[in-house]
Amino acid sequence: MLGPHSQLPIRAAALRLLAAMAIVVVVFAGCAATAPRQAAVGEEAQDESDADASAGEAQALAPEPADRTALPNQELTENLLYEFLLAEIAGQRGNAALSAQAYVDLAKRTRDPRIARRATEVALYARMNNAAIESATIWHETEPGSRPLQALAGLLVAAGRYDEALPNLRKLLAGSANEPANGFTQLTRTLANAQDKQAALKLVHSLAADYPKLAESHLAVARAAVNAGDERLALEEARKAGQLRPDWEAPALLEAQLLQKSSVDQAASFLTAYLKRYPAARETRLAYARLLVAQKRFGEARAEFQKLMAGAPDGTEVAFAVALLSLQLKDYDAAEKYLRGLIESPYRDKDGVRLYLGQVAEERKNLPEALRWYAEVGEGEQYVQAQIRYAQVLAKQGKLDEARGRLQDAAAKDGQQRVQLVLAEAQLLRDANQPKTAFDLVGQALDRVPNNPELLYDYAMLAEKLERVDILEASLRKLIEIRPEHAHAYNALGYSLADRNQRLPEARELIEKALQLAPEDSFIIDSMGWVLYRMGKLKDSLGYLRRAFAGRPDPEIAAHLGEVLWAMGERAEAERVWGDATRESPDNETLANTIKRLKH
Repeated sequence: MLGPHSQLPIRAAALRLLAAMAIVVVVFAGCAATAPRQAAVGEEAQDESDADASAGEAQALAPEPADRTALPNQELTENLLYEFLLAEIAGQRGNAALSAQAYVDLAKRTRDPRIARRATEVALYARMNNAAIESATIWHETEPGSRPLQALAGLLVAAGRYDEALPNLRKLLAGSANEPANGFTQLTRTLANAQDKQAALKLVHSLAADYPKLAESHLAVARAAVNAGDERLALEEARKAGQLRPDWEAPALLEAQLLQKSSVDQAASFLTAYLKRYPAARETRLAYARLLVAQKRFGEARAEFQKLMAGAPDGTEVAFAVALLSLQLKDYDAAEKYLRGLIESPYRDKDGVRLYLGQVAEERKNLPEALRWYAEVGEGEQYVQAQIRYAQVLAKQGKLDEARGRLQDAAAKDGQQRVQLVLAEAQLLRDANQPKTAFDLVGQALDRVPNNPELLYDYAMLAEKLERVDILEASLRKLIEIRPEHAHAYNALGYSLADRNQRLPEARELIEKALQLAPEDSFIIDSMGWVLYRMGKLKDSLGYLRRAFAGRPDPEIAAHLGEVLWAMGERAEAERVWGDATRESPDNETLANTIKRLKH
């Protein structure tokens, strides 16, 4: 018979057991969730910025099955209690890996869907994907319904185990509780960051084969094909989706995006035709307006934005776009009207609006009003640009010293902003025909930050003005060493050699490198034409210069193009090119000197 003292530990053990049982009841009743929740295939993703999360997290917060009699009747043994407490306490103490492994072991032993669900949650929280798949498999096997299946399928996809995921995804898409259209939409999100793009495409293609008349299935294949680099298949599938749902904007937008890669004009024609059929398609109209801006068809772009405004008069972003296009079109009355309207609206970037109102005033030669608007810009994102514009207006008024003082006194919040202000001051000195003072100013700034790319490039360009070729070359070579992807550093060095008719093979090599880095840059294309001209390759030179001038009718490019035409005997065309450029830029020194040198 036990004595009175021997019963104390029994009572303590009983109390501990009751406390533990209370925790177990909570777990078995709802499995309190401490792990973050992720969306699986068939449900809207909550955070697409986390590729793993959006791909595979289980539906751990799903409600218990309505029929609780289907759940196993677990006997609370000492071992079960111990393992449960081990898992929970490990999690509370921050040892997620131990907690996850303990829960997975419990799920295997009990084959209880409540424990399997909890094990899946904790394994996901611990980033133990294989353990999560193992427990999700048990959850799916022991609980009917789509939630465990969603979790398992999402986890398999996230792990790149597409062959295993396929039958589960097929069951999900076929289930009445899971609308196939929504399932394909979520699958696209899930696979967006797949490592094996080809395997992901194969998976989507296999699933979509069961739904040949579902537009969403074809669009899912199209997007997977884009990710896999198969643009031919992507275009084909986007068109099929559009044929099945002609008024659906998503496939139309994807088709336009794919067409634009090969032909901007073809994409614009497609969007024009689509908008004729569906004039209320706002996203398509917005895409079309942006495409017109890219084509520099500013008047047409503004008309499209104005149509968007008519449908949503409170759209401040669209109003801002219309204001900027009006400014580009030199329709200053319209630009001012829209910008002033934005000042009175809840538009977020009021300082940006003030900056552009200052530019409108500048264009109208109302310099005092321009200064007023620039002065009203606060110390935010637009502050430095406003100070630069303010100084430029002062310089236009002949107040160079005051302009320089404004820039020097501006409150730069970091070193990069101070560099911007120094470069702006150097430009004021250039414009005032004081290159030596500008050169010294940038040199002093370089003493403080010797490896700054912007200062090095500007220092080189100023050295060229002063015929300091040694400094020009040394600065550009240092810049190339610091920034080997800086296309304009290679171009400037190559062009300077070509323009002086020196080391032409080296100049060509430098410009070729620049072209590899920026193949569409008109100034670099012009440099290639110029070095070829210096090397006596007139026909090849002319091709590059025509292309450069078509891309950017700059007066200096016009000077080069006219010179090559003149050398080839095409003097009438040379005169026409020069004449047009002179009317547009009557004060350009390079153009004037070229014409004078060749014609007199």
